[in-house]
Amino acid sequence: MTFQSSKLKIANGDYPWFHSLLLLIWIAIGTVLRFTNLADKPPSTIEIATLVFSLGNSLQTIPLDSAITLDTLLQPLQLNPEANITSVIHNLMTESTHPPVYFMLAHWWMKLFSTEAGLVSLWAARALPAILGIISIPAIFCFGFVAFRSRLIAQMAAGMMAVSPYGIFIAQEARHYTLPVLLIIASLGCLAITTRTINNHNVLPIWVALFWVGVNCLGIATHYFFILVVAAEGLSLMAIILLNTWRCRHQEIDLDSTPDLALKPKSIIPNSLFRIYAVAAGTLIGCFVWLPALQTASDSEMTRWIYQGKNLIELLEPAPRILAWIVTMLALLPVEGVSLPTIVVSGLILLVFMFFAVPILIRGVRIKLEESDSSLIVQVLIGFIAGAIAIFLGITYLLGADITLAARYQFVYFPAVIIILGVSLAVCWENQELEANNKFSKFLKLPIPALKIGGRKAVAIILLIGLLGSMTVVTNFSFQKSKRPDILVPQIVKIQSASPKFPVLIAIVRKSHSETRAMMGIAWEFKRLSSSSLSTNSQFKYPQFLLAKKDGDSQTATDALHKTLAQMPKPLDLWTINFTASVEEKRQNCVVDSQSQPKISGYKYKLYHCS
Repeated sequence: MTFQSSKLKIANGDYPWFHSLLLLIWIAIGTVLRFTNLADKPPSTIEIATLVFSLGNSLQTIPLDSAITLDTLLQPLQLNPEANITSVIHNLMTESTHPPVYFMLAHWWMKLFSTEAGLVSLWAARALPAILGIISIPAIFCFGFVAFRSRLIAQMAAGMMAVSPYGIFIAQEARHYTLPVLLIIASLGCLAITTRTINNHNVLPIWVALFWVGVNCLGIATHYFFILVVAAEGLSLMAIILLNTWRCRHQEIDLDSTPDLALKPKSIIPNSLFRIYAVAAGTLIGCFVWLPALQTASDSEMTRWIYQGKNLIELLEPAPRILAWIVTMLALLPVEGVSLPTIVVSGLILLVFMFFAVPILIRGVRIKLEESDSSLIVQVLIGFIAGAIAIFLGITYLLGADITLAARYQFVYFPAVIIILGVSLAVCWENQELEANNKFSKFLKLPIPALKIGGRKAVAIILLIGLLGSMTVVTNFSFQKSKRPDILVPQIVKIQSASPKFPVLIAIVRKSHSETRAMMGIAWEFKRLSSSSLSTNSQFKYPQFLLAKKDGDSQTATDALHKTLAQMPKPLDLWTINFTASVEEKRQNCVVDSQSQPKISGYKYKLYHCS
């Protein structure tokens, strides 16, 4: 009897050492996932930007309209002993669209590591966000405990954060998204404490108010999208204050005839309201500091891709796209860059899983909403998610800037989704008889037994699917890069190795730093292969590169190409990659290679033989 009782207590997590051990297990799982194959994927163009600016270097030092060597193109990715924090801030504010906090931190971090073949270490650059992603596991645990006073909810949230495919994705990018995620967790923690003080009619502690302002200002100085976090928090908190005020006034009217003042409801304490307004004012000041930079960022050539014109079908995509990004925070299977049968099978498995999981998760939230001690905080978090999504859609449709296009931008509401999942899983764990609503299987007339699984088995299945989804991310089957130089460069090497030893020129039209970074990604892949396949192939040497600047009229890029070709020895092989200008091959006696080339994500390329 005693053994069974102890076993039940351990299962329920009643022993403090159990929670410490389980949290360490979540951290260990999250660490392994975030550091698995960390440097195997090629750097994306935005990762290259992070590397360059964190080193204190500039992209403007790369020559345009002339053939340059691989080392010249990759020079901004080399450690610069003369660079300091001042150069980091200067180059970032003049050439990019981001605030400087993370880049300053990354600058100090990367100085601790040696270079790889003269270049900055990609592993080291990705290790920093990976570590911050690991810290988010105990951070979400603390948030869950502070918000709900429940170790079970905290553990479930930590487990979901550890295995979330989306969480692994942003943690394995040499970018700054895991740092604002930590700050969002801290800010939401302050929001939860404020909600509890409002519900209990207490005064908001001054240390919470000051900490909240500091976190919000630091968040805005880390990523401008933190302003959306603040806005969503404001909408959610405003709704709670208005609801509390309405309830007090409504109930006071009903109780006017009651002489017992103790029975009358309490309104929000004015001093607490004053401190909430002070937090809003302090945060607003923190936003105003960055207004000039925000105006520059919105007009930058680097953000024009989100302002592209839309047809009717594309106008309907943002809402389903946001829903898809939310699903990736819970589960993911290979649906891109794989064969069609694999996509179909993965899609069907995900569909069945969502039929199984969504009713359970929704019912768990509903049960929690019925509990008086935590329902208000659940409402606030759901209101925060709904407010953030509404802001995303408002910016997309009203301002014409589709910020739903990039998965990375969804970090704004990611921690709130994780904690809501933790709440629902905790309810599911405690209710052994909880079963999914089987309306889906009845509607489809599919008697799927798995749809009836509830309780702890359901929690285990959901966490296991999340773990499988994370493994598809670390093995590069999910959240693949939009450009794949790791496929393009071997294709170029393969073709050139079978040809006579002619010089090679790779040309791209340069409209902004985006094309510069894309070319640097190709050069990076050549450099990476130099220690393996290229070193054993004496017939192939590094190509030269051309960034043909396009100023309004594409003819400038065409002229730059032909001027460069005229100065190079013949015969020569020319590869044009995303060359959005006329090549006019007859001017240089060039002919298109007759061999058809395979399609590669992110590139439109052709091979010309010039003689």
